[in-house]
Amino acid sequence: MVIFICLFVLLWEEAHGWGYKNGIFHNSIWLEQAAGVYHREARSGKYKLTYAEAKAVCEYEGGHLATYKQLEAARKIGFHVCAAGWMAKGRVGYPIVKPGLNCGFGKTGIIDYGIRLNRSERWDAYCYNPHAKECGGVFTDPKAIFKSPGFPNEYGDNQICYWHIRLKYGQRIHLSFLDFDLEDDPACLADYVEVYDSYDDVHGFVGRFCGDELPEDIISTGGRGRKKMNASCPVPCDDEIATSLIENPALNSGNVMTLKFLSDASVTAGGFQIKYVAVDPVPKSSPGKNTTTTSTGNKNFLAGRFSHL
Repeated sequence: MVIFICLFVLLWEEAHGWGYKNGIFHNSIWLEQAAGVYHREARSGKYKLTYAEAKAVCEYEGGHLATYKQLEAARKIGFHVCAAGWMAKGRVGYPIVKPGLNCGFGKTGIIDYGIRLNRSERWDAYCYNPHAKECGGVFTDPKAIFKSPGFPNEYGDNQICYWHIRLKYGQRIHLSFLDFDLEDDPACLADYVEVYDSYDDVHGFVGRFCGDELPEDIISTGGRGRKKMNASCPVPCDDEIATSLIENPALNSGNVMTLKFLSDASVTAGGFQIKYVAVDPVPKSSPGKNTTTTSTGNKNFLAGRFSHL
């Protein structure tokens, strides 16, 4: 009994040690959320939480480790995370919507590592709390507006949020920046928003944005590059999509997009509002103007692929 009490006290102190302030745990990170399920990783990096630590993090903020069924329910509405995490009863796995060679072994569903006998193994965590603080999410409506945490007030330090847009096959995503004010940094290494033309932040990098200049609009292409479209088709036509997908199965039809917001440990700003609308496919024979998905109007914009910093 004494041992049990001591263990409980240690875990409780460990949970408090993550430092709860203004709805944010300083030593862990809010990530994307769907159906009350969200992904956690330690502030020190990926795969740093034991089972006891993962459980303590979820419970301290009013939730608990997600069950397999809860994680699967979230996956079915678009929750896609390429990171293994603890679930209830010591189970480990991660949800995959879009199969890929680098994540999920080319399969969809819950990639299940089973119940772990060694609870000291270190993974991320999948928590369940339908009333958790909003930071990121999965969007499937034809249009929506999402905001930085706390907007119109300033966002907090040490945050990472992911927004996943999932539309009907064949549709494109037209992204517009309504308000934009992040810490000004010519190298965009402090606070920034990254846009990916894909299911995750591994493929389809479009660009990184910071500062207070309003970025230009972006239209998804499915990761086929930031090129001008066919003059007779303002978005990629069906035959172009089919050819691209056959040549590179990792690409998508342009109906998905991922946005990542990161803030560092100092200096905050007003935040942002970003709107998207679904763009229905246009027949190839329909007239239209050339359209480019590149957004280079912002001086604090970095295009190309970056390693995670």
